[in-house]
Amino acid sequence: MTESPLRPIDRLLAIMARLRDREDGCEWDLAQDFRSIAPYTIEEAYEVADAIARHDMTDLRDELGDLLLQVVFHSRMAEEAGHFDFQTVATGISEKMERRHPHIFGEVAPKDVTAVRANWEAIKAAERQGKAQVGALDGVAMGLPALLRAEKLQKRAARVGFDWPDAVGAGDKLREEIGEFEDAEDAAHRLEEAGDMLFAMVNWLRKHDITAEDALLAANRKFERRFRGMEVMAIAAGEDFASLDLSAQDGLWNRVKSEE
Repeated sequence: MTESPLRPIDRLLAIMARLRDREDGCEWDLAQDFRSIAPYTIEEAYEVADAIARHDMTDLRDELGDLLLQVVFHSRMAEEAGHFDFQTVATGISEKMERRHPHIFGEVAPKDVTAVRANWEAIKAAERQGKAQVGALDGVAMGLPALLRAEKLQKRAARVGFDWPDAVGAGDKLREEIGEFEDAEDAAHRLEEAGDMLFAMVNWLRKHDITAEDALLAANRKFERRFRGMEVMAIAAGEDFASLDLSAQDGLWNRVKSEE
């Protein structure tokens, strides 16, 4: 009787175990630890987001596989150290999702979206207390992109009432921070005020229901698209873009904008 083929996840777990085998494994994989792998984990998450932004489902499938590999890699290293394994990770997230959706998996009656969200936040708050995270800002990951982390910190503070009531106050604060940046007396002071200015900008955008991280990502994509368009125009005209003066380059920029 032939053996049943391994489930895809079991096959992946077996591959990682083989790569981390102390006698016959891969030298590179064996040399890694949590700290060395963490940047790859972050990179893969961004590549998933990039595939989604490009609406590339084939690439998204591949990038999700790469991200899953990161989970398996970390879980394998933890298992070797006697901390936990992949099954523990999967069980933990399953239990958490069931716990946070009592209106689906429990005996709580279904409620409207607002009530469900409020209940979700209450459950998360209780979980943080169970982890000795009692402060409003506890648990906001240090590894998040700075703009995204600023927004999460602000939202946490808003939950306990520390927030502008509307966009007007946030806008006034932003203008105040811009003025303080312009009045800064030295490099260290400018750096500090630059941070305050960016933090205030995130808050002001949040009041307009705009995520600063998403807005800047979109601006980056637009700049890249237009810049490449200028380079193409210069090549088509037989010119070296880098050799053009700023006025000529600005002219190309305006042409690209007008043709979009």
